[in-house]
Amino acid sequence: MTAIKHLIRPRRDVDMTEGPIIRHIIMFAIPLLIGNIFQQLYNTVDTWVVGNYVSNEAFSAVGTVGPIINMLIGFFLGLSSGAGVVISQYYGAKKYDRVQDTVHTAILMTLILGVIFTFLGIGMAPFMVRFMKTPESVIPESTAYLTIYFSGVIGLMLYNIGSGILRAVGDSQRPFYFLVVSAVLNTVLDLVFVLAFDMGVEGVALATIIAQCTSAVLVIITLMRTDTCIHLSWQKLKIHRDMMKKIIRVGIPAAIQMAITSFSNVFVQSYINYFGADVMSGWTAYSKIDQLLFLPMQSISLASTTFVGQNLGQNQVERARRGVSLSLMLAVVSTVIVMIPVLIFSGGFVAFFNDKPEVIEYGTLFLHWITPFYVLCCVNQVYSGALRGAGNSRAPMIIMLASFVVFRQIYLFVTANFISNTVLPIAMGYPAGWLLCSTLTFFYFKHAKLSKSRLVEDSDDAAGVNPRPARS
Repeated sequence: MTAIKHLIRPRRDVDMTEGPIIRHIIMFAIPLLIGNIFQQLYNTVDTWVVGNYVSNEAFSAVGTVGPIINMLIGFFLGLSSGAGVVISQYYGAKKYDRVQDTVHTAILMTLILGVIFTFLGIGMAPFMVRFMKTPESVIPESTAYLTIYFSGVIGLMLYNIGSGILRAVGDSQRPFYFLVVSAVLNTVLDLVFVLAFDMGVEGVALATIIAQCTSAVLVIITLMRTDTCIHLSWQKLKIHRDMMKKIIRVGIPAAIQMAITSFSNVFVQSYINYFGADVMSGWTAYSKIDQLLFLPMQSISLASTTFVGQNLGQNQVERARRGVSLSLMLAVVSTVIVMIPVLIFSGGFVAFFNDKPEVIEYGTLFLHWITPFYVLCCVNQVYSGALRGAGNSRAPMIIMLASFVVFRQIYLFVTANFISNTVLPIAMGYPAGWLLCSTLTFFYFKHAKLSKSRLVEDSDDAAGVNPRPARS
């Protein structure tokens, strides 16, 4: 009990508008990185447990449902990122009343969407599993996992919006602590449900939603206990129309981009599924490692979003630009560092998830060919994060949809039908899309001008909104 009280103590927000830039970025990104690693443990542990203690079909089932989950969750995460940008800019501008309005709007929005996504996810699961051309032997486990997962999806949504609110004011530590708690709980429950109760795929899905709901409870309690401008009061839950419009203005482009990109990955997965269960399992193992490779650059990208948002809220444009340059440098260095052991020990990493020789062969093949291209992603991740922090999520949306949806689908169709109907050229559609996206993002960002966002101006100034240092 004492440890929990320590985690949710009232104040840990950080003002990034003053002090050493690189220190702010690193101190924000490190707990975020470690926390994201623990978040990845949810599905990674699930796949490891079923891969080693259930069956190869169960391993493929749990590993290949990611695009379906990400399609719905990605839409929400994109929309919720709009709330984070609005909060960070108002916080940087010291307009604390507007922070309060945004927090309560975002929480109520999440509760409503949580109910909708629960029914939508459960209803779509059987159709989407077949749409991906999933082999008949894998369909029952895939459908069972998705049905249970979406039954508890509101826990994941509440955790993400709550942690996004904390990060918007510079607190990336407590979201990390809560993820550690839930990841450990998920691991323990996985082993108990599968080994002790022989629940198979249903057991790992149930463990995941219990762990997700635990992290949601912790982050909501934290918001209720804080005495700062992000304090949550259930009596104040209300959709403030002006705040909702600003959340939508920033969040909807990101939501559309994430949802459609994830939907396009359903098509990619269908190309992979065509080659059978062993290739599916090799791709599943690669995908788990892929998610870990992305974490350093994603964490630094989120740091740049908050940094840019707060500093543009204070009209410190040059400081925001310096922060973006340092973020890109840190992303490239950290990505190279994690790439090296993956290339050297790729076979061992794949075997950790599934030691079937054919699975190791395919997983290693994917890692050797795709891993060197991750450096390209640093450009589109960091610059897109910075643009969203400035309130411009439309340009990243257009660029990423053009690269990851339109171009990638054309590449896959042409490659599969006219060049080579083998798995490696299909898999290389990912690096091809990354190259195009990073090139377009680089040139757009170099010609774009970061400036004080109108999110914190317009009606706020006309209405005479004044900052207040704490909750009412």
